[in-house]
Amino acid sequence: MNVYRGVVIMDLVDTYARWIKKNVDDPEMVRKLIILGLKAEHAYFSLFRDKQVPRSFNYLNKIGVEFILNPLIYRDQSAWVNLFAPTEILHAMDIYPLCIEALSSFLVGFHCEDVYVDYAQRFGISDTLCSYHKGFIGAALTGLLPKPKFMITSSMLCDANISTFRYLSWYHHIPMYSIDVPLEYSQQSISYLEKQLREMVKMLEEATGKKMDEDKLKDIIKRENKIHAHMNRYIDALRYKCHPTTLTLEMYMLFINHTFMGTQPTLNFYEMLANELNSFPHSRAKRVFWVHIVPFYPYALKQYFNYSHKYEILGLDLNFDYLEEMDYENPYRALARKMLLNNNNGPYQRKVDSIMSIVDRLQPDGIIHFCQWGCKQSVGGMMLLKKALDERGIPFLALDGDGADRRNHHEGQINTRLEAFLEMLDK
Repeated sequence: MNVYRGVVIMDLVDTYARWIKKNVDDPEMVRKLIILGLKAEHAYFSLFRDKQVPRSFNYLNKIGVEFILNPLIYRDQSAWVNLFAPTEILHAMDIYPLCIEALSSFLVGFHCEDVYVDYAQRFGISDTLCSYHKGFIGAALTGLLPKPKFMITSSMLCDANISTFRYLSWYHHIPMYSIDVPLEYSQQSISYLEKQLREMVKMLEEATGKKMDEDKLKDIIKRENKIHAHMNRYIDALRYKCHPTTLTLEMYMLFINHTFMGTQPTLNFYEMLANELNSFPHSRAKRVFWVHIVPFYPYALKQYFNYSHKYEILGLDLNFDYLEEMDYENPYRALARKMLLNNNNGPYQRKVDSIMSIVDRLQPDGIIHFCQWGCKQSVGGMMLLKKALDERGIPFLALDGDGADRRNHHEGQINTRLEAFLEMLDK
């Protein structure tokens, strides 16, 4: 029955993808198709519960769709952002953020990412640029994405961010703010970054006609502290507990932990998750911790890890990149400190140290590092991480692929290397 249901769903997705690709030159039609599909998915998760996962993860499915749907519907109240933009400021001003990485992931889910990647390249965008960015640029250039009021990016982690946003700002004549995040932590760096955040708020107020309510921003930081507390409880319980999850759910957690951090739905999710911990059984599986990006579409990965009680997904390092309590009485300074101390800012050794700290807490059986095609830092720093793990005797696997363009995914190579790695864990 489950196999039959899966085949029916795949047939529907393929049909839907053909409709989208056929109408790519009619962006209003495609936008309506995508919004219709997202609304149908949201309604499904609102009305029906997947009994294979806890209540909290069913809720995560629902809000994961909701967060990508809102900026597409409320176009006059939206802003484009990257994964490491300080979106707490947008939430305080009731502006819906549309995240580059999230939108491109949903295009992959609709099986239509290729047409938008190719569209961007026909406009002269380099074929070596990250596919998450190319898919988003293509969607913006075709008119699929409604123009936002503002765009925010930062210099953290990804060297494509500033170039992509600068290009789209020029093409669509949309104001943007690029946050320069220093590599080293110091009081001078905090003051420098805090000044930028205040300047950005002034630009946002001019572009949107909305005023910042600092009391509301303080409330969001307070809520973020509660979320961090629940996240730490969750990490500690994961060392022993089994919880059925999927690659897609880990991706949704990536987006709520960044673009929608501090919101009430994110707090609701982590409160549910924390309250369910005691009901989770003790794990008897081989547990794998992921580094960098989780590609959710490859068949082999889904076959081995989705809802598995043999090989469990223990988490993703990007989901645990900042867990400290924040000073809500000084929200701009707190956000500046958060960006500076993020595990992905500064030298790669900081990321290695953070991963080793999580490894100590979670005690995984192995680590998989997904080297995203076009992402230079993930490939360049991989050997530093491997060396640290080798010194601990922790099995390590590096997989090369593409999280946002399935044409760059080599199923046969992934299968061979993954099966050999899992066989080693079993022994």
